[in-house]
Amino acid sequence: MKIRQLWQWRGLTHEGEIRQGVRWDISRAAVLLALQQQHLTPIGLKRCAVRSSLWGSGHGCDVIRQLATLLHAGLTLPDGLHLLAQQQPAKQWQALLESLGQELEKGVAFSLALKQWPEAFPPLWLSMIRTGELTGQLEQCCFHLAEQQENQQRLAAKVRKALRYPIIILSLALAVIMAMVCWVLPEFAAIYQTFNTPLPALTRGVMAFAGFIQQWGWCLVGVTLLLIIVLNRLRHHTGWLMLRQKWLLKCPIAGSLIRGQKLSHIFSVLALTQRAGIAFLQGLQNAGETLECPYWQHVLRQAHQDITQGIPIWQALKSSGEFSPLCLQLIRTGEVSGALDTMLENLARHHSEKTQMVADNLATLLEPLLLIVTGAIIGTLVVAMYLPIFHLGDAMSGMG
Repeated sequence: MKIRQLWQWRGLTHEGEIRQGVRWDISRAAVLLALQQQHLTPIGLKRCAVRSSLWGSGHGCDVIRQLATLLHAGLTLPDGLHLLAQQQPAKQWQALLESLGQELEKGVAFSLALKQWPEAFPPLWLSMIRTGELTGQLEQCCFHLAEQQENQQRLAAKVRKALRYPIIILSLALAVIMAMVCWVLPEFAAIYQTFNTPLPALTRGVMAFAGFIQQWGWCLVGVTLLLIIVLNRLRHHTGWLMLRQKWLLKCPIAGSLIRGQKLSHIFSVLALTQRAGIAFLQGLQNAGETLECPYWQHVLRQAHQDITQGIPIWQALKSSGEFSPLCLQLIRTGEVSGALDTMLENLARHHSEKTQMVADNLATLLEPLLLIVTGAIIGTLVVAMYLPIFHLGDAMSGMG
């Protein structure tokens, strides 16, 4: 498959009017042919750089919310896309929206048009847009999609903010420790060797650790780099991803964040599909398609098979062990009362708020622990270095 490139063009109409724009195409010749088909004489054409960072969910979330607003105002989908393209400061998004509008004018479905741009639109978007097309509620699906993406972005921002301070402090502490081990401790060791007296056990242990780091430090760095390379190679391996997810879910803080985020995502998609009138099994399949983690895909796929065999929804979810008793109770109540969509909405809101609360408290939980660990490490090094000096008088009297 040929890779599309971003081109900025300028051309003249038959009336001598200058027009310009940007477009995605596979080659310079293809762009010139497209301009000729539009009865434009090319006078300038250059290739533009593409920034992969602009494909992030932040830009896409703004686009989908603005598109939902335009649809609510009564504009057609192609007109809304063309209008958004004119307002985009980023050339690659401007060309992308123009391309989508042209595809829709040719009769291509919106979800199929988005599917051609996986770098900009993740599977969740395709599933939501497809749901909106099937139910005729594209506007509502776009609004809910934008809201769900904004919630995920806020959660990710809170986690990054909570982890930024500990990472900086630990990095500085590690730098201080390495400086003390590699430069300060050897100087103290040379001084200690002039005394004919045994060193305290703590000092001997720290000096042995310093000697080990000096002798095998490069090997440790090499092993760390090798481990990073291996983990990078395994990031697309299904078995490893499932095992890693199980480990992370067992961690005290990370497990709560990950489980809450995934459950909030799953229940949001299920609530949206139920509200749109889609069968629960189809909604469960759509929710699985929007998840990138193989472990959670397996959980929903197994639940789908159990429900197909006639097992109640709450019991099928219970067998996975990843859904809390509250989830099972509300889903069971929703099945009996016929208000499953309402219960799913409540569960999505509950897990979203709970996860946001855990993220808010993350920094409060980490800072005291960080101070204790850092203080214990640096304090141990300082005491180990100065403990022999406290016995300096005894050592000097022994020399005399």
